[in-house]
Amino acid sequence: MSGDRPLRADARRNRERVLAVAYEVFAAEGLSVPIDEIARRAGVGAGTVYRHFPTKEALYEAIVLDRVDRLVGRAREFADADPAEAFYGFFAFMTDEGATDKGLAEALAGAGFDIEATAPGAEQSFMDAIGALLARAQAAGAVRPDLTAADVKTLMVGCQAMQRYRGRDLGPVLEVIRDGLRAPRGT
Repeated sequence: MSGDRPLRADARRNRERVLAVAYEVFAAEGLSVPIDEIARRAGVGAGTVYRHFPTKEALYEAIVLDRVDRLVGRAREFADADPAEAFYGFFAFMTDEGATDKGLAEALAGAGFDIEATAPGAEQSFMDAIGALLARAQAAGAVRPDLTAADVKTLMVGCQAMQRYRGRDLGPVLEVIRDGLRAPRGT
């Protein structure tokens, strides 16, 4: 398919349907679902999927790039709030997202999926968004100064796994994490 020619309306609809179904399937069941199963659920032939996404990795890339763009956009929305509430609000949001989106949780955790190899730049974009929220919260004295964006991501992934597999509200756990992340008084 030439990148110069726009897709026909039916081809565009098929591509959008495949992406939507793949997103739902990966969110619910993880990244191991075969392309043929995604095609079946989308109501198209496997050839249609492969025409738009020549490999499973290309399909992942399209989904991951879209998902990361949305998450980075959401982080920017949080950035308009008080620095502490923006940081902790995004942390709680990501915990909830990962609990309902198994594919996202697996991608962030690197569980059988190299997000950087599949969607170059997506991981850095996400880490930059976390880093911006973290830096604001640290500058405001709301978060300990020795944390990095990688530390925060590690905690998010852990909370996502805990919520997903324990099936419970993490309100009390998030409060403990918030207490642990809080900057010591006088810094």
